[in-house]
Amino acid sequence: MQRRDFLKSGVALAVAAELGTSKAQGFVPAHNWGKYDFGSGPTVIDRLNQGPFSQYPPDASIPTDDVVMTTTPSEEVVPNYGKGLITYITADMGTEEIKSDNIPQAIEDLVRFPLGQQLYIRPTWREIQPRPGRLEMPDYVKLVFDLAKKNNKRIGIRIQMSAPDYWHQAALPDFVLDKVPTVDLVRSEKESSASAERFLRNPYSRYQPRFDHPFFQQAFGELIGLLAAEFNGNPAIEFIDTFMYGFWGEGHTWPFSNNPFPDYQTAERTWINMLEVQLEHFTKTPLMTNTQPDYSRVGNSELLDRTVRSNNWIRSDTIFIENEQIEALSNRPPWIAAVLEQAIPGKAPDSFAAQEGISPSDNMIAHVMDVGVNYWSLWNFHQISAKNLMSYYQASPTWFDRINRRIGYRVRPSMIWGYEDGDYVGLIIGFANDGIAGVPGVLRVTVESEDGKALKSGCLDPGYPLPGKIRQAQFVLPRGTKWRGLRLRAEIEVKGMRYPVRWACHQKLNDDGSLTLRPNLGPGV
Repeated sequence: MQRRDFLKSGVALAVAAELGTSKAQGFVPAHNWGKYDFGSGPTVIDRLNQGPFSQYPPDASIPTDDVVMTTTPSEEVVPNYGKGLITYITADMGTEEIKSDNIPQAIEDLVRFPLGQQLYIRPTWREIQPRPGRLEMPDYVKLVFDLAKKNNKRIGIRIQMSAPDYWHQAALPDFVLDKVPTVDLVRSEKESSASAERFLRNPYSRYQPRFDHPFFQQAFGELIGLLAAEFNGNPAIEFIDTFMYGFWGEGHTWPFSNNPFPDYQTAERTWINMLEVQLEHFTKTPLMTNTQPDYSRVGNSELLDRTVRSNNWIRSDTIFIENEQIEALSNRPPWIAAVLEQAIPGKAPDSFAAQEGISPSDNMIAHVMDVGVNYWSLWNFHQISAKNLMSYYQASPTWFDRINRRIGYRVRPSMIWGYEDGDYVGLIIGFANDGIAGVPGVLRVTVESEDGKALKSGCLDPGYPLPGKIRQAQFVLPRGTKWRGLRLRAEIEVKGMRYPVRWACHQKLNDDGSLTLRPNLGPGV
C-alpha cells in the first residue's frame, strides 16, 4: 500500500546504530525477541499444579490413573475475548472512507458483517473533544457503540493526533492548536513516491505540535483521564491503541526527515511520559502499541519495550514489512496479544490476477497466520463497505474461513484423567491449543457441580496452553465427589478483568460454553 512505502526505507537501521551508542538514552536497539527477558508475565493467582504427574514409585505423585474423557478440535468459528477478525468501521479518513450515500446504514451493514467478531474505529482528537473539559462523541461513534452492543461485538479504538488523510480539518482540536507551537516538517530528499506527494499537498500533514509543551501535556493528561473514565474496564472495549508520534499514531512522520523536538532525549522522554500517563489510567483495558521502528527518532523502541513489560499488547500495520517487525510479532511472549492490520485492496477482487492459483487476499491471510497473531483486520483500503468485504469473501472463501477458524487461541481440555486417592477424587486435565497464538493473559479453569457450585478453581501459567502443545493441570476435588456430571468452565484473566471462554471442541457444550464431563472413550480403549 502507498501509505506504507516508508516501511521499505533503510533509514531506521542507521538510526538504530547511531542512537544505540548513547548511555543518556533509553533507546532499546533491535534484538531477537525469542528468549529475550521481558519478565515472567502477568501475576498468576491460584496457580494450579502443572506437573509432572508420575504415578510410579518411588516418585509417584498421584495413584494410577486412566483417561476417562477426551475432546477433539472444533471446526466452527469460536469467538472469545482476545482474538478474532476485526471489521474496520473507520480508519485513515474517518467516515469519508466509507463509500456509501447512506453512512448510518453502511455502518450498520459493517457492524453486522458476519465474518467480523470485533469492530474498530479511529476518530481524531478533534472529533471526540472539540473543547476542554469533556468528551463529545460524534454521531457516527455513538452509532457504532449502540450497534456493537446490540450485536454483541466489542470495539477497538485509536484516537489520532495526526491524520494525514483528513483534508478537511486538523486532527488536533483548536483549543490545543491555539496555545501550542507547531514545527514545520521538512521533506526527505530521498522520498519521491506518490504517497509522499499526497502528504506534502495536505496542509494538515506538514506540521507537528511541540508535544513537550506544558499546555499540550496538560491537555493530553485531561484527554487520557476523560477517556479512562469512559473506557477503562468498559465491557464494550476490546483494546485501546496507545498514542504514538505522528501519522495515524503509528510512530513516524514519513516522508519528512525531521521531527518537532530539539533533540532525541527530549523526544524519547516526552513519549515515555505520555505512555506512562496511559498506563496509569488504563489499568483494566489492554493498551496496544505499534511495533514501528524508530524512523522519526522519537523513542518508539522504548515505548514498545515498556508496553510488553507491562503485559500490554502490540500491533503492526501491514504483513509485508521489515524483518524487525516480523520478529517482534512472531516471537513475542505468548501472553501478549498481537493485532495485524493488513488491508484488503479497495478494488474488486477480479482486478487482480492469481499467482499460481493464490489470490492476493489468500496470500495476505496465509502470511498473517504465519506470524501467529490474535487479530486481523477486515478492511478495504480507503474503500470501506460491507459489500466490498463480501466480494472478496465470495471470490475466495477458503482462506477467510481458514483464518476465522484458526486466529488467536483455541483451547480445549484435550485429555482428562481421573484418579482416586483414598476418599478423594482428582482430575488431571491436558489442555490443548488448536489456534495460532498463545492465550493473551492467564487461563482460569473451574470445576463446578451440576448446579454451578465451584469445587476447584485455578490458573495455568501466562500464555498457556501454547499452540500445538499440551499443558497439564491437577484438580483435587472435595471428599466424596464423583467426577461424572461435573462442569468444566474457562475464563481468561487480562489486567485483573475476567472474560468467559468458550471451549473450542467438537463435543457438545453447555449454553455458557462450559463442558459437562462424561466418559466417551467407549469399550476397549
